[in-house]
Amino acid sequence: MTYEERIERLRRTKEAQTAQKLRDNKDYMNEDDYGSVPAPKDVTIEIEYNDPVHKTFYGAKAWAANFRRLLEKHPVYIDPDDALAGRWMYILQRLRPFESAVSKNNMEMAPIFDYDFLKPTQEKYGIIPGIGKMHHFAPDYAIGLALGWGGLQKKLDECRKQHPESAWLYDAEDEVMAGIRSWTRRTVERLKEMETAERDPERKENLHEMREVNENILDKAPQTFHEACQWIAWFNMLNRSYNRAGSGCQIDELLRPYYEKDLTQGRIDKEKAIFILCCLLLNDPTYYQVGGPAADGHDVTSEVSFMVLEAAHRMKTSANLTIPVHSRLDPKLLHRAVEILVDDRKANPRFSGCDNLVRGFMKNGYPIELARLRRATGCHWMSLPGLEYTLNDLIKINFACVMNAALDEYMEKDSPQRSTEALYELFLKHLEKAVHCVAEGIDFHFRYQYLNAPELMLNLLCHGPLEKGLDASQGGMEYYNICVDGAALATTADSFAAIEQRLDREKRFGWDTLYKTLKDNYSGREGAYIRSMMRASERFGAGASLGDRWAQRISRDFTRIVSEKHTPDGYLMIPGLFTWANTINMGRDTPATANGRLSGEPISHGANPDPGFRKDGALTALSNAVASVQPGRGNTAPLQLELDPSLASRDELVSIVEALIKSHFEKGGTLININVMDKDVLLDAYAHPEKHQDLIVRVTGFTAYFSVLGPDFRKMVIDRVIQAE
Repeated sequence: MTYEERIERLRRTKEAQTAQKLRDNKDYMNEDDYGSVPAPKDVTIEIEYNDPVHKTFYGAKAWAANFRRLLEKHPVYIDPDDALAGRWMYILQRLRPFESAVSKNNMEMAPIFDYDFLKPTQEKYGIIPGIGKMHHFAPDYAIGLALGWGGLQKKLDECRKQHPESAWLYDAEDEVMAGIRSWTRRTVERLKEMETAERDPERKENLHEMREVNENILDKAPQTFHEACQWIAWFNMLNRSYNRAGSGCQIDELLRPYYEKDLTQGRIDKEKAIFILCCLLLNDPTYYQVGGPAADGHDVTSEVSFMVLEAAHRMKTSANLTIPVHSRLDPKLLHRAVEILVDDRKANPRFSGCDNLVRGFMKNGYPIELARLRRATGCHWMSLPGLEYTLNDLIKINFACVMNAALDEYMEKDSPQRSTEALYELFLKHLEKAVHCVAEGIDFHFRYQYLNAPELMLNLLCHGPLEKGLDASQGGMEYYNICVDGAALATTADSFAAIEQRLDREKRFGWDTLYKTLKDNYSGREGAYIRSMMRASERFGAGASLGDRWAQRISRDFTRIVSEKHTPDGYLMIPGLFTWANTINMGRDTPATANGRLSGEPISHGANPDPGFRKDGALTALSNAVASVQPGRGNTAPLQLELDPSLASRDELVSIVEALIKSHFEKGGTLININVMDKDVLLDAYAHPEKHQDLIVRVTGFTAYFSVLGPDFRKMVIDRVIQAE
């Protein structure tokens, strides 16, 4: 059987498993496409609660005991067509009380850790606080590849001697290691059984090779390309099983020495290496960076970089590769990446504005050599692998709720002369209160998180936690730079613009009339008229409009407020603009806004203008708008693009996209997510998702099969595509 035939079989299996997961578990909807497979219905994972009242568990001892129990009972999965053994099926984090990944209510901090004193302010300003949240920072896979599981155990034993006071942590990590050994050893035993029973010569040889690879890395560090990929796959599966973590690494540079050594010694050829990479990407769509700068600024693009792209191209399942565009990037890598994006129509890869991110991170006081080592390893975020704890993509402030609070206060006061400027002054005061509330929440998180939910998997591949005897959330990491994202930028900017245009300048109606209309959710004939007027005002993205000026002003002031102060306990906060999949659920709790948006409707997506921001929906205007509102401190404000392939011929479209990427980053942009999809196909998938099981879209920062998105999320993607024309 050829590699192409094996890839096709693996792809069909993946699509069937995705459909089954959706049938079995509706909570699977509206998230990244993880590499999990459906769990057997006759297997039950029993969890012990140390808080039986709330049916939850907390603390290192309970987490470790439950994780070991999960791993010791975890079913073994082996596909004889695959090059890599294993798939994961459960998330321990979600065996605690859990609502959904996009719920605004935080169910992840055990009730014993009470932060009710912050909740009224959080609710007032639509804050998603991040308290109790896990992972969202990047491990350093090089640690694990250098040591292997056996070496990591020896490191644990040595560190325990240095810090006897941290026995609680090392005891928990030992439990984790025991669980890892159970799952991996049972997989090797199953491979032996399958190899013995297999009659097909090709599959028998493949099972034999998988068995040898997995036997070799049970305790020892990986020595070959195949072993390194299998070890990475194991860590990814374990990381997902613990707490859904999916941050990746500089995959091409990490694997390059193994490939070059194997190639020189005749153990591998390019085609086999690409197939193994296909299986690694299939195993889990982890966020990997391909290409980019080394600490000294030289580009790390190599033959393996192109091989990773080729593997994604051949596999054609969901993937999350990022190409960091910088001044020394090999132009052939960028060009090939755009070709794959256009040809495959799988929303992969995406592109980061590396030079702008480096310059921005340096504004926080870091040297350029360190800034260059930050990697794109998450939905919209960068991280220093194994060095930096960030809470990336977990903390959101809803600007629209902040504006609503300011407007309520403003209208309570009698004033003969009202103005948009006066309202904005109040908006900034409330924004400062919102940021202060976030800062207090960050400090609360750091005081109690290690007692609530320690990072027992990520600790193993970070520089500091084991050496210091401190959890990553407790002070074990080298750097703490906490991401704070603003949300509803376009909603809020367009609201200020509409008020200035219709009330201050044109005096179409009065403040009291507008306020009553908002509280009535634009009801009645007058409400409909006022809504149409507000919706037709000068919007963000139109170019040199009131909306553009307000968006830039809000972003600038938000950046200043977040950046100028640390939290009370001294943690640095770094601003970004991103909503992730919270666009819909944050909107549900947001009252009607002055841009004509009705109560409960979604807020605007990330840093993008709202769909329909101008009649032509010009790509250049969209790019300019997002580039103009970048916070510029090392975190991103992504540009989301929806492109119809009928826009131009294939080669012309490749040229257009490549030019647009370069132009956006020249203007200051930081990250671009692009969907290339046929509108008619998408509309048919909207009506009949079951007919398009292979349709993949980039929803926000992540890719997902369109069929596993709920109606609201499908509509969000549809609206972006239709109104982008």
